[in-house]
Amino acid sequence: MSNVDFELLRKYTAIPAPAERILARPERETSFDISIKISAEQVIHGDCFVVYYNTVRGPAKGGIRLAPDVTLEETRDLAERMVWKTALARIPFGGGKSGIRLDPRKLSRFEKTALIKEYVHLMALELSNGMYVPAPDMGTNATDMAVIFGELHIPECVTGKPPRVGGLPGRREATGRGVSHTALLTLRDVLKKKPSDARVAVQGFGNVGSYTALFLHEAGAKVVAVSDVNGGLQDPNGLDIPALFAYAQKNGSLDGAPGKKISNDDLLLLEVDVLAPCAKEDQIHGENAGKIRAAAIVEGANGPTTPEGDKILNKRKIFAVPDILTNAGGVIASYVEWRQAKSGAITAKEETFQVVEERIGIAFDDMVKLARAKKIPFRTACQVSAAEELVSSLVDRDWI
Repeated sequence: MSNVDFELLRKYTAIPAPAERILARPERETSFDISIKISAEQVIHGDCFVVYYNTVRGPAKGGIRLAPDVTLEETRDLAERMVWKTALARIPFGGGKSGIRLDPRKLSRFEKTALIKEYVHLMALELSNGMYVPAPDMGTNATDMAVIFGELHIPECVTGKPPRVGGLPGRREATGRGVSHTALLTLRDVLKKKPSDARVAVQGFGNVGSYTALFLHEAGAKVVAVSDVNGGLQDPNGLDIPALFAYAQKNGSLDGAPGKKISNDDLLLLEVDVLAPCAKEDQIHGENAGKIRAAAIVEGANGPTTPEGDKILNKRKIFAVPDILTNAGGVIASYVEWRQAKSGAITAKEETFQVVEERIGIAFDDMVKLARAKKIPFRTACQVSAAEELVSSLVDRDWI
């Protein structure tokens, strides 16, 4: 079932019935088993799910998630989000996703490489013809993407590669750059505040959250709390984000870092200007949304707010910039890398950040204008904007 409320969208834009039918369900779903023999005594098995949700605007784009609890339903949901995210950013990709049900923490580097190679073997035709362009996601990284490139020797078949093997400088930081830029635009255009006057809390200190916090700190904002899976730290006068960033890079988490502790749940309830949930889905829900004291929320994670939580935020007039805009920096950078791979051009980190901020800025301006004109929440405005782009693309392709 689609996570988009088409009945709501039809109140604000025209969505022909054939378009809704196409957009309300995935184009293609595949499930298969990955089995690799790694010794005379051991064979590793993993269920794999691949979803191409919609490809009207271009090849299916979406990462490979490696997790012990990933499901087809989760993979489908993430693939659908990519459809709306790429349409909103106006980049020529569709939406896809892969999920492999294995625990990456239990795999050695040798075993993980063998797993990725077998994945490529089973997906070789679609990866080679450009129908699907994967990237890193939870449980996978740039090294895994280099393995895919090494198997196929097609530079544009995968994004998120290390820069030395055709990857993009700034790709690792791109999602956090997009989240921080969205937060800065929210401060400027919605809350009418300067970064130097703003208090920010960031839930999650992995790749997305850590760079979000670092970029906001560099912009002058006071980051008063950060957290990861082990809990977090707070300081009303602002944390030393560069020091915490270096600590997490060295130790793999914030666990053991000096400072006043705070739980993930309590961090969400701090009185701040901007709250950036950059960890997991479903963090803001029916039980805590009524206690949120942030003036605005920028969703760095995928689906951090449940529908029940969203209704409460809207009723309380708390601005929530949705994930399909806020965390689009990663897929925007992936487009730059894909374009670079096709052309043979060399891209500087500064250019990567420039394109991310430009695309995020255009989508943000459209969202604010549409929300104010139609008096609708930011999330609905983003979905209306993306829906209009998708319907026009369906007409352009003569699909409807």
